[in-house]
Amino acid sequence: MKATWDIFCTVVDNYGDIGITWRLAHQLQAEHGMQVRLWVDDLVPFARLWPAASADQPQQWHEGVEVRHWSGEWQATEVADVVVGAFACKLPPEYVDAMAVRSPSPLWLNLDYLSAETWVDGCHGLPSPQPCGLRKYFFFPGFTTGTGGLLREAGLLERREAFEADPSARQTFLADLGVEPEPGARLLSLFAYEHSGLASWLDALADDTRSNHLLVPEGRVLADVRQWLGDAALDVGSQVQRGSLKVQVLPFVRQSDYDRLLWSCYFNAVRGEDSFVRAQWAAAPMVWHIYVQEEYAHWEKLEAFLDRYGQGLSPAAYAALRGLWRAWNQSVEGADIGPAWREALEHWPELVAHARQWCAIQAAQPDLATALVQFYRNWL
Repeated sequence: MKATWDIFCTVVDNYGDIGITWRLAHQLQAEHGMQVRLWVDDLVPFARLWPAASADQPQQWHEGVEVRHWSGEWQATEVADVVVGAFACKLPPEYVDAMAVRSPSPLWLNLDYLSAETWVDGCHGLPSPQPCGLRKYFFFPGFTTGTGGLLREAGLLERREAFEADPSARQTFLADLGVEPEPGARLLSLFAYEHSGLASWLDALADDTRSNHLLVPEGRVLADVRQWLGDAALDVGSQVQRGSLKVQVLPFVRQSDYDRLLWSCYFNAVRGEDSFVRAQWAAAPMVWHIYVQEEYAHWEKLEAFLDRYGQGLSPAAYAALRGLWRAWNQSVEGADIGPAWREALEHWPELVAHARQWCAIQAAQPDLATALVQFYRNWL
């Protein structure tokens, strides 16, 4: 019989949390034959990621996955064989009580946030005794063999390589989005949080001797782009030219199309966790706008990733990469990204080759869904 999985998701970062848990639920069902229920407290972001979904239906099925609205009034339901609380979300107390009396006991996993910090390897897979008598195991995604790996569907990189090898596929995909870059223009994507220092990067792109075409999917950073343009009206489909920079607003796209968008670009600015991982599979230079945490804990995560990601780069290229990422994530008003961007451009061929090498290294490790399934089988 198929093992049953319940995955609980509290939407905090709008699309990151649901984006990751939906990918995971879908992969567990499609590639590992698991029977999966995905519990989500806010279905609106899910309906944007998966247009066939409804934001109003409390129970629905998509790609073999049962998606349930996790409302404030919990209705008794059968406990699954494996229970995953994504990103330390608190499970319904009634459900935990039912877990405690279930026989056999379920495997309880806390799927944690992605981090490159060295302590993660030592904590991955450790149990934590709970007041109800069960044990909850910490499961960490990560970048080493001592962690749970990264989300990666079977055949993802082969699909990317086929896309890259077919210029007509790229042209058709972009044309369907209304994107027609000039010959020789850099195509850039921007998916970020609110960003007080973004204007300095846009200035650098506008003052460049080479054409730049910036694609901005609908999102939180659009207000900063609008302000840089002098409060110009920016709606889906809008295109505004300033100097060497063309800014174009794209509609919010489903996950598979966002992958192709990343594959199409010279450079990708991404945010949070889900798009951060997808940009690594795109194997192109990128910058990560990390989610701000209390007491500057996010800086430790940023530096830990840079320490790991930068291995193998020449000292000069590594300094340029680190300088760009640090400047991008400076929260001080008026942080100047322009000089760091121009410095990175001087090392671009090396940064491109390094991004592809990093992608290959990560792809050599088991993916997150496979690691979770193997953990469950070992636990039995």
